[in-house]
Amino acid sequence: MTIHINSLHNLNLTSLMLLLFALILLTPTSAFTQVDTFQFSSEEQQQRFRQLSDELRCPMCQNTNLTGSTGGVAEDLRREIHRMIIEGLTDEEIEQFMFERYGDFIFYRPRLRADTFFLWFGPLIFLFMGGFVAYGIFRRAKALSKIEVAFDESQQKRLEELLAEKL
Repeated sequence: MTIHINSLHNLNLTSLMLLLFALILLTPTSAFTQVDTFQFSSEEQQQRFRQLSDELRCPMCQNTNLTGSTGGVAEDLRREIHRMIIEGLTDEEIEQFMFERYGDFIFYRPRLRADTFFLWFGPLIFLFMGGFVAYGIFRRAKALSKIEVAFDESQQKRLEELLAEKL
């Protein structure tokens, strides 16, 4: 009985592919995530809830809004927003409550204040500074390219001889 190395290699590769496929099938997808079902008395309240949940960041998940987060903190905050909307609080009051509790981090778009000035305008400032530096570099390069060198007669003659040799 002879065993071919290629057939063993194919068997291992096939087993590996089947294992990988099984692991992919076992991976949870967003279709299985828990969906909050909150009851609202009007479409306007539901729209406000969606908007606030989209604009507020989950403190636990770092870079996910409350709508997209499945964390426990996000669930609690969505419940809190629902409660406040039902109680008749305005969006500004809800945002102020969240700000007092979590600070600027809770907002995807932090408020414009003295301590968030560079967060808002820093990229624009750096863009202008980069443009100013680039303008200075190009202007200087252009000025250097226009410099004329004056040769005396012997230098001019030698230059013409060198050019004639090259051609």
